[in-house]
Amino acid sequence: MMGEDIRFHSEQEPNRRFVLLGKAAIYSAGATFMSFFARPNRYLTRGTRLMIHERKLQANVMLDGPLTACIANLKAKLNEIEHSIQIQNEGFENLIAGSSVTMEQVLKRAPENWYIEANEAQSLGLIEGVI
Repeated sequence: MMGEDIRFHSEQEPNRRFVLLGKAAIYSAGATFMSFFARPNRYLTRGTRLMIHERKLQANVMLDGPLTACIANLKAKLNEIEHSIQIQNEGFENLIAGSSVTMEQVLKRAPENWYIEANEAQSLGLIEGVI
């Protein structure tokens, strides 16, 4: 993942600065990518919107066959959901590190697509500045 490359090189080359400049809209994967940059290296242009939301899943679970196989299929899907939530929340934690935003706020607002304007993102401490 590109984000892991940013994190790796930022840690390995502390004298080299990797900066994100978000323009117009930072939605979904863009917000996840932004979370890999250190907060002092995040900038948005005026009027840019940041959107934070939960991962989405669409799936059908087919139960057909021996009962033990049915249980295994259900457990597999539940494991997928639980681990996806853990990964999602790790990304949220990275995004809000060093800001005034709490995890409780993110978990409350993310299910309904939380839009944050650039100046608000700066006042919340999610970014370093607005350009």
